[in-house]
Amino acid sequence: MRAGPLTTVQDLGRTGYAHLGVPRSGALDAPALRRANVLVGNPVEAAGLETTLMGCALRFEVAAVVAVAGAEAVVWVDKQPVAAASAIEVAAGAVLDIGRAKRGVRSYVAVAGGIDVEPVLGSRSTDTLSGLGPPKLTDGMTLPIGNDLVADRRRHEPPPPGWVGPSEASGSDSFPALSTGAVGFGVPGGGELALGVRLGPRDDWFVAGELFGSPYTITPLSNRVGCRLAGSALTRTQAGELPSEGVVLGAVQVPADGQPLIFLADHPTTGGYPVIGVVEDVTPLAQARPGTTVRFRAID
Repeated sequence: MRAGPLTTVQDLGRTGYAHLGVPRSGALDAPALRRANVLVGNPVEAAGLETTLMGCALRFEVAAVVAVAGAEAVVWVDKQPVAAASAIEVAAGAVLDIGRAKRGVRSYVAVAGGIDVEPVLGSRSTDTLSGLGPPKLTDGMTLPIGNDLVADRRRHEPPPPGWVGPSEASGSDSFPALSTGAVGFGVPGGGELALGVRLGPRDDWFVAGELFGSPYTITPLSNRVGCRLAGSALTRTQAGELPSEGVVLGAVQVPADGQPLIFLADHPTTGGYPVIGVVEDVTPLAQARPGTTVRFRAID
């Protein structure tokens, strides 16, 4: 009914194909997708929907059980507010509406049985860079739901190890207590996020200590491919160009302007700009809005 600015089908990604030039893709906030799947009784790797900032609205042709996790947003069923961090029963013909994110960026919608689009290379994830997987949602699109009998059987099984439930989260189920040093991340103009970085492989191409000396700001040019930062330009100590090298999730690449960018789920698998280091955990960036301050800390 309302696709939102960028709503895509995501699971935990298509791993094992980087040598063929295929990135992992998958949910940017994987813990939130896992949480939503557990709430409806799905396997944690089941495909759901990832919305961006403005949410989406879905009309169900059949009765379903859904859950919404991730960004803090108001959720309605037929214009009646419901609790997002729980299993929600939606009648046939009813409309589920996920509103604008009040905190964070991305909400995750799980449906009992999963979103049953055709997998590509073992994953149902939409890759916005390569175009693999299903297209992004548009108004009027119909999505298939999988057989929810599997979900019904799993609904009463214990959660998997390491799962963070709503009661264990800090503030809400959308923002678990991650060991990132984050304080109020995702809040425009007021949040600060600390990210651990392991230097290398090309830290010797820069005055590497500058990366940790001053804060950066997330810019509006960020997306599922990468998080672009603005701040003090890093000083190059070596001139010249590199042949393209392999790039991994969390790689901090430094283009010619000296402003670092952090590669996220839909990143390319190779790149020619030097990589000064790799972020230990990029999950908090999934919910960090433009204007959020980022500080890097060194990891031995």
